[in-house]
Amino acid sequence: MPATDANLQQQRAPMPVPDSHFVNGSELKPPFPTGLETAVFGMGCFWGAEKRFWELEGVYSTAVGYAGGELAHPTYREVCGGDTGHAEVVLVVYDPAVISYEQLLKAFWEGHNPTQGFRQGNDIGSQYRSVIFATGNAQISEAKASLERYEEQLSLAGHDRISTEIRFAPPFYYAEENHQQYLAKHQGGYCGLGGTGVTAS
Repeated sequence: MPATDANLQQQRAPMPVPDSHFVNGSELKPPFPTGLETAVFGMGCFWGAEKRFWELEGVYSTAVGYAGGELAHPTYREVCGGDTGHAEVVLVVYDPAVISYEQLLKAFWEGHNPTQGFRQGNDIGSQYRSVIFATGNAQISEAKASLERYEEQLSLAGHDRISTEIRFAPPFYYAEENHQQYLAKHQGGYCGLGGTGVTAS
């Protein structure tokens, strides 16, 4: 695993990213306005995952990045190498007065196939695994309950068990500028996400 020595870790600089969201102009990095909350999801290639969330009413901002591994401030190339332990994830900043965490979970479950393990469609590797990184106890509880409900629905439809990892959010590292809001900058860009067709309650 590259640069895991503590001194080398400290020398790695945060990834420079734009101040504002390419689609809606909101802040891409904190501090965010008072009253907003954050959530972190990984559901395969983060380009399509991010687009799915920024289109939802009540979502203030989104950003793509890496989380769940050991390497500080990794690069896309390092994460795609499969040795960092990171997953490609989306940071979702939302207004709970407009959209609930439960509604975000519904978009998460329906937006990909959470039974595929270390892959999503044609994208293969641990960085494409399904993850929910919760930012508090309430999110942990809601995520686990929703997993149980959705797994029952998937089972009735003949699908395998859910492989989604649920745990408290580790550090989130922003991805490179060119990956932020990628599908808005590149109309017709690649998106390998596809759901199971099973509705989440």
